[in-house]
Amino acid sequence: MDPELPFKLVDAAHARIMAQRFYEVVSTALAASLPVGHEIRHIGATAIPNCLTKGDLDIVIRVPVEVFSKAENALASRFFRNEGSVGIATFAAFEDASSTPHLGLQLTAIGGPFDVFHQFVEALHQSPELVLEYNALKLQHDGSDMAVYRRAKSDFVERVLAEFRSHD
Repeated sequence: MDPELPFKLVDAAHARIMAQRFYEVVSTALAASLPVGHEIRHIGATAIPNCLTKGDLDIVIRVPVEVFSKAENALASRFFRNEGSVGIATFAAFEDASSTPHLGLQLTAIGGPFDVFHQFVEALHQSPELVLEYNALKLQHDGSDMAVYRRAKSDFVERVLAEFRSHD
């Protein structure tokens, strides 16, 4: 296994433009191969105004649980599985590391335990203060070990989701 590159921020404005363009292409192509009832959303830092980013494109594909395996098979026929991610009956992750920008796809069953990506993005859309806090976390880890950054990010995401859910 190749060593993982450090966490590194890029020009967020340029990355956001490139990610949005790529999202439009990818989401259109995906829509044709996914089962009825799917929802495709641009998630991650490039989907959040003023958010710092490492420049990748993250997409969540939400599907009814009864068509999850059909959607998973459709994605598996086109993308590599993200081996560093958890895989359960209601969640699977895929990626295309050769694309520019790097593409990450999260497939989740609606209502499943990992059906939270859109909630995190929504929480940040609603709170400029959270975006500032997230940016501070990213700046603190810029150039550092990716695993260390991911642990800090995971803690932040869990806290934001807990707060977001408590306001529902």
